[in-house]
This record gives sequence, C-alpha cells and structure tokens, in this order.
Amino acid sequence: MDILSRHTPATNGTTTQVPTPVHRPRRLRISPAMRDLVRETRLTPAQLIAPIFVRHGHNLRNPIASMPGQYQMSPDQAAREARDLAALGIRAVLLFGIPARKDPCGSENTDPAGIVPQAIQAIKAEVPGMVVISDMCFCEYTDHGHCGVLNTPTRDDFQPQLGEGYLLNDLTLALLAEASVVHARAGADIIAPSGMIDGMVAAIRFALDAAGLSHTAIMSYAAKYASGFYGPFRDAAESPPQFGDRSQYQMDPANAREALREVDLDVAEGADILMVKPALAYLDIIRQVRDRHTLPLAAYQVSGEYSMVKAAALQGWLDEQRIALEMLTAIRRAGADMIITYWAREAAEWLG
Repeated sequence: MDILSRHTPATNGTTTQVPTPVHRPRRLRISPAMRDLVRETRLTPAQLIAPIFVRHGHNLRNPIASMPGQYQMSPDQAAREARDLAALGIRAVLLFGIPARKDPCGSENTDPAGIVPQAIQAIKAEVPGMVVISDMCFCEYTDHGHCGVLNTPTRDDFQPQLGEGYLLNDLTLALLAEASVVHARAGADIIAPSGMIDGMVAAIRFALDAAGLSHTAIMSYAAKYASGFYGPFRDAAESPPQFGDRSQYQMDPANAREALREVDLDVAEGADILMVKPALAYLDIIRQVRDRHTLPLAAYQVSGEYSMVKAAALQGWLDEQRIALEMLTAIRRAGADMIITYWAREAAEWLG
C-alpha cells in the first residue's frame, strides 16, 4: 500500500484513525536550499540574448516609450551596453538597425557603412568575445515596412496574378544573401534571417560559403508567427507596415504542424540554430521542436510579452521580477536552450 494508518487525535479531543502518506514530496520543498538542490530547470545569464536597437549618431540613448527600460542607441552606446552586459555574464546580443533613410528595397541593409555594420564593429572593438547576432530582415529599411521586395505595377517584372503588394520571394532572397555577406564581413558571428521567406536559409548559407564566410552561423527564425505581440517592437524599430500586415509570409497562429514543416526545411537547408517566435503563447511549439530536433533551440520573448508585464508592474498589479523570471523559466522548461529577451540585463542582475 502507498499509505499507512495510525491513530491521530482529532480536533475535538477524540481519537480517530486517518491515513497518513508514505510519499511526502513536500520534504524536498522544505527550505530554499533544498528547493535549489532539486531544481530541474536552470536559468543563467549565459542563456540570455539581449536585443539592441541601433541608429545613426553619437552618444544617443533614446527611450522607447512603449518598452520601458529599452532604448535606441548609437553604435558607441551599443558598445558600452555590450560591455555592461558582458560583465553580468550575458554572452550574446541581437542587433536591429534603424537606417538613416528608407527606400523600396531597403538599400542601407546592404551598405557596408550601414548602421548595423557600424554597430557590429563598435561592439567587437569594445567586447571582442561578445557573440554578435545580426537580425536579417528588411522591414526596418524599406519605406513600405514589409520584409522585402514588393510586387508593384511600376516594376518591369510586375506579376498581376500575385496582386499588388505581394512580397516577391526570390528577389528578396537575393537581397538577404547580399546583406548577410555584408554583415558577416563586418564581424557578425551569427546571421538571423527573420522574414519567413521561403528558402532564406539555403540562400544565405550559399552566399556566405561562396564569400569565404563558412564559419558564420545561421540562427533561423524557423517558426515565426504573425502575432499581435509584436506591437511595441514596431515602435522601437520604426518598422510598422504601411499597408496590410505580414500574414502572407509569417505563420498563422492556429498552425502547429506547419511550424514543424518550416523547421524541418530550415534544418535541411543548413540552419545551425532554430528559433520559435513569440515564446509565451507558443510553448507547445517550442516543446514539439525540441522533441523533434537536436539542434540548439532559441525562443524569442517578444516586445508585447515584455511590455504588458512592465505596464502592469508600473500600476502595482504584478511583481515584475517574479513574473519575468517565471516566464523565462517556463520558456526554458518548454525546451529552449537560449532566450532572446528584453529582460536580459535585469534578469542577469536578479539572478546575481
């Protein structure tokens, strides 16, 4: 039997026979030291990746209104931020660029003197050991806010059957390949294509290898959903689409099997690290990808996940530190090896 019986005094002074447990899981929760000893999921600063928004200028640190505690930084400030993060045990940053000007093809993203190459070089000069990841997309750089080249009547190769405004997949691949080589030559350790463009990993891998950059890794946004949680990011990166949304290339939140197919394709194309984005509403996808593949797995705790807790904490409705660490632990427990999070600095400080 799993229980034993003994006589236990009842509250009214009489004696009654009640079952008592043999198995007492609470023994292992009796003190902080005991709970730490048996903890199954560990969260450390080295598992966190800090996003940084960079823009042209010097000594700029512009607060982002919809993301309290986050800033747009000039390259010199981004380098100082990287130095501070490294001192806290954070080993990687993810860069998003805000260009000096935008155009239909996002030209600055392929410019060796563009904002992200500048920031990569500044960070590497300040913290040579920092892993620098370049987010590879065009939404911040285009004047229409979409992630590549659009099908428009003014183009010689306009395809009426696709409709005006359709994102042209293969032309966008060529731009992604070109920009990836530029960023890798500037010193990026990892290229992270985020547009959910068909064939993006293969195109980037081919271009990097052809340019003698076979050592540069690819972290693919393999399952990126068309999520409502991205709102604050679009303010931070100044990249809201000027019409429509990104549902024609990002994934339907209702689909799980499709995510596994997308991940399988990126593995076959040569991805070194996989990613699921967002994290909190897609813990089931993180777990399914973890169970299916052995490649390192990242999850992106996105701006909406961050800002809604920040807003509630500012109202005194939530304990921010407790909630943030609980969310991060849940993402790790679901199977993520690393987490891109706007709480990276604060979480590292809380973890001590």
